[in-house]
Amino acid sequence: MSQTDGRNASALRIGAMPGDGIGHEIVPATIRVVDAALAAVGGPAVDWVHLPLGLGAIDEHGTPMPDSTLSKLGELESWILGPHDSASYPDPFRSQLTPGGRIRKNFDLFANIRPARTLPGVRAVSPRMDLVVVRENTEGFYADRNMFVGSGEFMPTPDVALAVGVFTRAACERIAREAFSLAERRSRKLTIVHKTNVLSMTTGLFRDACRAVGEQFPHVDVTEEHVDALAAHLVRRGEEYDVIVAENMFGDILSDLTGELSGSLGTAPSINSSETQAMAQASHGSAPDIAGKNRANPTALFLSAAMLLEWLAPRHRDERLAAAAGRIRHAVDTTVESGVATADLGGQASTSAFTEPSKPGCTGADRSVVGQSGLRLLKIAVPGKSCPRSGLH
Repeated sequence: MSQTDGRNASALRIGAMPGDGIGHEIVPATIRVVDAALAAVGGPAVDWVHLPLGLGAIDEHGTPMPDSTLSKLGELESWILGPHDSASYPDPFRSQLTPGGRIRKNFDLFANIRPARTLPGVRAVSPRMDLVVVRENTEGFYADRNMFVGSGEFMPTPDVALAVGVFTRAACERIAREAFSLAERRSRKLTIVHKTNVLSMTTGLFRDACRAVGEQFPHVDVTEEHVDALAAHLVRRGEEYDVIVAENMFGDILSDLTGELSGSLGTAPSINSSETQAMAQASHGSAPDIAGKNRANPTALFLSAAMLLEWLAPRHRDERLAAAAGRIRHAVDTTVESGVATADLGGQASTSAFTEPSKPGCTGADRSVVGQSGLRLLKIAVPGKSCPRSGLH
């Protein structure tokens, strides 16, 4: 459904898939926030392309991942994906590649960028954490997505289970380039994650490929750590790290860890991207226990959408997209810092109360806060204070 208000005839086309569980609450909330942020900076309107995916799609299309959805995604540059609950799907879909995994594999979304930053006023194990995990997304030890056909996990007998890990130099080098480019834009510090004392050839290839790419970035300070040691160090001194590059499974585990250390998985955003397409997807799951109760924290998807706008900005040569992303991050920070937070952050705000966007035409205090809560989407950053860093800068 197209959103038009005369701001810009050349609307952005962005896909939207609620998925399962709390996705039906946080995806519509994110759409409202993105529309309000773009309106606040005079940016283009968004033509939201709504697509079926997940449990509801099984009832209507006979599969959680309809071919029509994949076909339409192929026509789009970017989209937002809500969480999915594949464990609740009936057989045979429960044991198949998840909808998100299939999308990442189909469109070769090889770079999973997962920031972990403690929000102002949030109680956290690592209150000064501000880092990014750059996760290779297409191969490694995740056997459900590292084969061209079928799965790399199989059972030759009922009592033996095997899994194949896949590491290619090309895939290791391209994720390394993403990580080093990001490190160069941030604090020029990068940590290569491996486990070469046990997995010398597979994670050794990953480490060596990252080292080789690092030679092209002489101003980036590079360290290397075994994944188990790094997990312990992140708990003890997470604020010392900036960009961490890891293979698929290591990156998934470490990014969940850093998300929780920095406050909550409910605040942990991510995007999955190739050179030409990107998907915003929160790091958390579908939370079926609170689905439909207006209690979900939409922050992670808000910040994921901000990352998506920032990814789109240079491709469209439109700084208004980056400005809107900055507004969203600043709005989240000021809202949480003021004490408006959902239950997972120690507050009492509902999803809708936290989300409620400012209305065009409001002035004064009403323009900053609607109904004494909600995001300060139209609040202008205070001069002299920097806006919070994104996962892409």
